[in-house]
Amino acid sequence: MDSKKRAGEVIDRIKAVLNLRSDREMARHFGYGTTSITSKRQRGSVPYEECVLLAETQGIDLNWLVLGKGISPLEGRGTSPGIITLNGTQLPPDREYAAIDLYDIDAAAGNGRLLEHEQVESTVYFERALLEERGLCADTLIGARVSGDSMNDTLKDGDRVLVDRTQVKPDGVFLFRMDDELRIKRLQRAAGGALRILSDNSRYSAELVRPEELDKIEIIGRCEVVIGRII
Repeated sequence: MDSKKRAGEVIDRIKAVLNLRSDREMARHFGYGTTSITSKRQRGSVPYEECVLLAETQGIDLNWLVLGKGISPLEGRGTSPGIITLNGTQLPPDREYAAIDLYDIDAAAGNGRLLEHEQVESTVYFERALLEERGLCADTLIGARVSGDSMNDTLKDGDRVLVDRTQVKPDGVFLFRMDDELRIKRLQRAAGGALRILSDNSRYSAELVRPEELDKIEIIGRCEVVIGRII
């Protein structure tokens, strides 16, 4: 197992024990800077000190915290031993899962927001077999959070979506960057090589990007799955 994956799994186990939803919440819990836990995840730095602290103060099995073996404190919550997920539940251990980074970015489904930093907020797990059934490869997927209401009811404010970075040709719902803003909208080819930017919420007007303006758009990938349901 590579160091980043190991660190991520340990961080997720700590969050599950403490009922924390994100790396930022975990950082605040321990009195650190808001990006400190995310930095550990990205560097592959296992938070051993935090594991020891939980073992000493809450009696949690250190072997389980660090290695995922031994006595799980979550078994009493009515779950089965397995991989810890974002919301603190566990997955059956007899299946192969893919870890996908969920980025702490606001992919605006409204007027757009300036993207200043891209930080991994946490990790979500999907069965590889289910991804493969949909023709998706975990290595080319990223997660992003939707902000705004322009894609209601397809996407709602706060939804987390999986984005396939290999799919960059319209038509469909895409994550893209335009004028230094990250947005999620429906992209549709138009006559003459133009591109329509559409909202599923009728309160928002369509936009037309002329062929000579297409270099302003960088399509990052197509939104394939809302975590918990399919688009």
